[in-house]
Amino acid sequence: MKEIKLLEERIKELDAKDFDLDAWKQYTIILLSRIFGDENIKIKEIAKIDYDYSSWALRDTSGKTSYLDTCKKLAREILEASIDELKTFGLPDKKDKKNIPVEVIVEAFENDLKISQYKEIVAIVNSSKERTTKIRELKKCLKNLDDNSFRTILFNILSHPALKEKL
Repeated sequence: MKEIKLLEERIKELDAKDFDLDAWKQYTIILLSRIFGDENIKIKEIAKIDYDYSSWALRDTSGKTSYLDTCKKLAREILEASIDELKTFGLPDKKDKKNIPVEVIVEAFENDLKISQYKEIVAIVNSSKERTTKIRELKKCLKNLDDNSFRTILFNILSHPALKEKL
């Protein structure tokens, strides 16, 4: 599988003599984004890897080496987990890119509803009731909202960065 070979190459790059952590991270993030999608946790974890350039770390030669080695070890673990995931589950389904992340909707509701309204909606959505019953209860619950609140929720959902190129 070509994706696995590319990730294995990224692991080999960690041992290069002229290793540049920032350049390695950027290339790896682009690659992981292409394989797993922009919102994948592996990308966020790679982005969080950072070398400590504080003065005390630069003074201690042994600390510098061990800190960089720790960064490389973490990067290696993330990529090995990515390879294991690809070997076990295969490539992610590309149609998932069109799904709206539920976090976008939750965030809009949390920002624009009263806590009691939000809790009531969550209780209805998470209930084991039939869909038609849920719809009826949601209509009743949302009936108290004014048009401006509906628009604000909709605007927040549609303008969310996570929806870029998903609609």
